Amino acid sequence: MIAQSEAAYAAYSRPEAPQRNPRAVEYDLLARTTKALSQAARKENGFAGLVAALDDNQRLWSTLAAEVAGPENGLPQQLRAQLFYLYEFTTQHSRAVRDRKASVDVLIDINTAVMRGLRGQAGAA
Repeated sequence: MIAQSEAAYAAYSRPEAPQRNPRAVEYDLLARTTKALSQAARKENGFAGLVAALDDNQRLWSTLAAEVAGPENGLPQQLRAQLFYLYEFTTQHSRAVRDRKASVDVLIDINTAVMRGLRGQAGAA
């Protein structure tokens, strides 16, 4: 799995690459992370793969939380608060998954819902 920093480097290191808007970049990062979580749910890479997928997901959500917490963020305050809450929930739930007390499926559902919102399909669940 490609770490977020490697994905960012790959996206920005090619001058011939077309300009992408932030929503498209966020969507792609969520898609990659969600794919890794799905593979982990199917136990394709063992417990180590699950932990790696959870760590990547947590790094992504930490970055999103930092972005929505910033005063310069242009999203509506209510949406920013909801996204920050999802970060907090993701942190707690990931801990429970690592402790084998919860399923990774909820994290996949959250990421998928956010991806739908980024694509303008928020009501299409």
